[in-house]
Amino acid sequence: MADEQLLEVLAGRELGAVSNEPVYLVCTHGRHDACCAVWGRPVAAALAEAYPLRTWECSHIGGDRFAANVITLPNGLFYGQVSPNRAVELVEQDAAGVVVPDLLRGSGAFIPPVQAAQHFARAAGHAPYVDNLLPRTVEELPGNRWRILLASTTGLISVELSAHFDTIDARLTCAGSSPTNLRRFELHHLTTR
Repeated sequence: MADEQLLEVLAGRELGAVSNEPVYLVCTHGRHDACCAVWGRPVAAALAEAYPLRTWECSHIGGDRFAANVITLPNGLFYGQVSPNRAVELVEQDAAGVVVPDLLRGSGAFIPPVQAAQHFARAAGHAPYVDNLLPRTVEELPGNRWRILLASTTGLISVELSAHFDTIDARLTCAGSSPTNLRRFELHHLTTR
């Protein structure tokens, strides 16, 4: 859909059409943090060259420290530190139903502990498919810990983890200050059933 057509749909003068084609959103919101514009604009340009009707620049999506940030729809996956030369590879993998673990920030569908459990399971060698490692149960335990049961293509995986906040002496974004707090998940147990 062209920009002019989208404006007509938003104004209610045109109905538009439902599409099953994927859409790629790239954060280029430089007013919130300049890093997003500096790193996001070249990624948006690379994707727009390959997929002009499916690539959109968007406003702040969080995670400025991961700029350039890309969201793939309809999967709802958030990717960070995407470079222009990896952007097309990323969406090709997404279209094939495979996540790119080294760029993956997580999924908009799951809470952070579930996303961390999925990360630890992929790091342990479980398949990086979009529809793999779906949460069956999420149990909150004392001490900022969780036990999460994931459904894998090879069976069930139990992941026990905790969250901690670390103070680091660094600026994480262009507009950030130092020191700052950073949430980190720690793996305690990962077992397959």
